[in-house]
Amino acid sequence: MQDDPTPRELIGAAADFLRNDIMPQIKGHSAFKLRVTINALDLVTRQLTLEPASDAAEAARLTKLLGRDGPLADLNQALAEGIAGGGFDLETPGVRDHLWQTTLDKLAIDQPNYGSYKRELERGPATQKPSS
Repeated sequence: MQDDPTPRELIGAAADFLRNDIMPQIKGHSAFKLRVTINALDLVTRQLTLEPASDAAEAARLTKLLGRDGPLADLNQALAEGIAGGGFDLETPGVRDHLWQTTLDKLAIDQPNYGSYKRELERGPATQKPSS
């Protein structure tokens, strides 16, 4: 086991340094490239923080839906093949909810400031389902 700081903490510290100490000194295209770099570091931090739990939850939903266990990539491939082959659709129990929750989990990592995502979070868990 690695001692502190964790990779998440190191990446966060680097992003904070760039954001707070370097960004105010940079202008023009270099400032744009720096913002892109900071956004990439923030994305990696969210991946390290959120992805293990969201991947585990996704695998658990797929295992239940498909009736078999396996690596997440294989389970996703099986679902995709089932949808393409007509064995699964949005009316299949669990498919719509699985796809919706997977989308929300991915947005939490990739685009947590996306307006529609934020509105769904404000609606609360009981209503966080796509309309039929």
